[in-house]
Amino acid sequence: MKKRFSSIRYSYIVSHLNGLFLTFVTILAILLSIFVLISPKWLTANSIFLFIGLYIVIAFFVSIYVGFRSSGDLKQKMDYLSVLITQYANGNYQSRIYIDEGDELNRIGKELNELGEKLQNQVKSLQRLADENAELAKSAHKSAVIEERQRIARDLHDAVSQQLFALAMMSEAAIRQIENNPALAKEQMIEVASAANQAQTEMRALLLHLRPVHLSGNPLPIGIKKLVEELQQKSQIRFQVSIEDTLKLPAVTEEHVFRIIQESLSNILRHAYATEVKIEANKKGEELFLHIADNGKGFDLLQDQEKKTSYGLKTMKERSEELGGTFTIRSNVDEGTYIDIRIPC
Repeated sequence: MKKRFSSIRYSYIVSHLNGLFLTFVTILAILLSIFVLISPKWLTANSIFLFIGLYIVIAFFVSIYVGFRSSGDLKQKMDYLSVLITQYANGNYQSRIYIDEGDELNRIGKELNELGEKLQNQVKSLQRLADENAELAKSAHKSAVIEERQRIARDLHDAVSQQLFALAMMSEAAIRQIENNPALAKEQMIEVASAANQAQTEMRALLLHLRPVHLSGNPLPIGIKKLVEELQQKSQIRFQVSIEDTLKLPAVTEEHVFRIIQESLSNILRHAYATEVKIEANKKGEELFLHIADNGKGFDLLQDQEKKTSYGLKTMKERSEELGGTFTIRSNVDEGTYIDIRIPC
């Protein structure tokens, strides 16, 4: 209620009522002064209070009516500006606003239109740069392959290699306890099975990075579906995939989108402990909407800065922005992780 009465429309009404009060005090002071100093016969105390009473009643309703009418146009213009700013914040830089009156709001509207045009041109420039960089990317492929191999080697050493070493140590310990303490040996073998399963999950996640951009030369929708089908056969995760079969994108965009999905699935396999994953990729108008969600353990975006700035999330964000798109991630502990990406086409 307090927020409602602080709006522009009610501020206008309050200003008119303030004017009414000041006018009332001024007229009353003038009439009383004439009545006391001159005391004309036509001016009596009853006539003064009758006039003032009628003035207050009539002026009160007039002030409310005029306040609503005079603030209506201003409120409508402010709403238009607010909607335009919201459209820009959501990445829709094609929206425009037109105000006929030559006032300050008209100037602000023109400046916002110019800002939207500049942002739209910047997005187009980023897309042109992405196409031009395709050739440069091909020439830099060898160095990228070397860098990727080094990263996978580090991951193998930091994760799988250490897990295999732990498997060997726990297996030897279990063998020594089989005859003397079978119960302890059983517990150790359970730990071995758990560590082996984790190592297998790490290997599947690392193998995702070795996939080609298109599986067997197929377009993006078929490539993604084949990748998901293979993962579904080798893991306990249930996948829900919704991708238009007729989805057609530039080669550079397809490469980045496929790599983003690869990276997200790798993160889910390694860290999320999820049982369900949802992937949606649809083209609406001149934008591609990509949604990836899992029901895993999630994390706190405000507290867990290490995960928020991890290599995988950073790579996905950079790929999205390189295409002029927006990258949004939402996650809560025990509520899963949701990634929404919008890319202009």
